[in-house]
Amino acid sequence: PVGAVGILHAGLIPLLVCKLKAESDEIQALILGTLSNCLRVEASEALAAGAITILKEKLTHSSVAIRNKAACVLLEIGTHPEGKSVVCEEVIPVLVSLLEDTDPEVQASATGALMFATVKPQGRFSALGAEAIPPLLKLVAEETSKARLSAIKTLTMLAELPEGRKTLLDHTDTFHQCLNDPCEAVKRAAKIAIGVIKWKP
Repeated sequence: PVGAVGILHAGLIPLLVCKLKAESDEIQALILGTLSNCLRVEASEALAAGAITILKEKLTHSSVAIRNKAACVLLEIGTHPEGKSVVCEEVIPVLVSLLEDTDPEVQASATGALMFATVKPQGRFSALGAEAIPPLLKLVAEETSKARLSAIKTLTMLAELPEGRKTLLDHTDTFHQCLNDPCEAVKRAAKIAIGVIKWKP
């Protein structure tokens, strides 16, 4: 954390964002790892430097490491209020496509970033529009999925919209299976999800 604060104070974030455009894949992966740590502390400089546009491109990179780290950086950006809005507006459809990535780490990072983005109502509408429910349900059904917990939490937020609830009412079995999960957090999240899906106004 002290190193991350040092990088922020030295004003290096815009430079690092800019270097993502031209450096070799190996260096890009290192830069993305550095940005991920720094953006836990503060995201506004990266946003002002146009990081979202560049990260969006990196999400479709041929390198698994770069796709994963770009999704991790977006996850960190999404933990900040100003970051959530930008992610909602620009990146949700690409994150949804990464839910079906061949790499489980990329799936997990993309699901985490999507979870933070759907905290905002506009993020929920955007995720529904990008047809996030089928791939998220698939991740919930996979017992070995690293993205399982984030997927349940994201679906719970989508169930707060009438359209999302209506779709998910046909899939409560998927959540009931999670009630026997060895992970306490997964059980708890599944119980909350079922409650939200079955809620009647």
